[in-house]
Amino acid sequence: MKVKFTVILASLILSGCASAPPEEPENLCRIFEEKRDWYDAAADMRDKWGVPIQVPMAMMYQESSFKHDAVPPRDYILWIIPWGRVSSAYGYSQAKTATWDDYVRETGNSWSSRDDFEDAIDFMGWFISKSQKINGVSKWDAYAQYLNYHEGWGGYQRQTYRKKRWLMQTAERVKARAGRYGAQLRQCEDELKRGWLWRLLF
Repeated sequence: MKVKFTVILASLILSGCASAPPEEPENLCRIFEEKRDWYDAAADMRDKWGVPIQVPMAMMYQESSFKHDAVPPRDYILWIIPWGRVSSAYGYSQAKTATWDDYVRETGNSWSSRDDFEDAIDFMGWFISKSQKINGVSKWDAYAQYLNYHEGWGGYQRQTYRKKRWLMQTAERVKARAGRYGAQLRQCEDELKRGWLWRLLF
């Protein structure tokens, strides 16, 4: 009986760690008001990597719709037999396994997980910062940063995206969303910066 109770309790704890997508994903203020710990993680990422919050948040929306366990579509043999996934991308950031491993090796964040929001946004800050160093792309340029994110640093240098009109259109949507997110955040960040004690008392 005790063993069964322990298993049930562990299951409840694990299920509680899985965060549902925000109810109003088009509004960054509503996202952070609903998930205060997300704002804290995003602000830490900004302080650490110098990356404006709205850029990785807009990219994350595009990549996973803020689903912690998002995966790419399945690949098929002869269009009917399931054969794994089209890539190893996973989690909030849709980071591929090899790139995530590079992030872990460079940052020492060995306990990180792609389905943890704090780790995922830190990964995106790291990637955006490296895109600036490697390809000279501004951390504020959501359009070019998304192209780097999708095509990789080498692909961006080779301009592989120019053969993918759909990708450039997607990058435009990311840019537009980042602009909206930035404007929204400027309206509510003072409130978000206040600590939990202030919110409790007032």
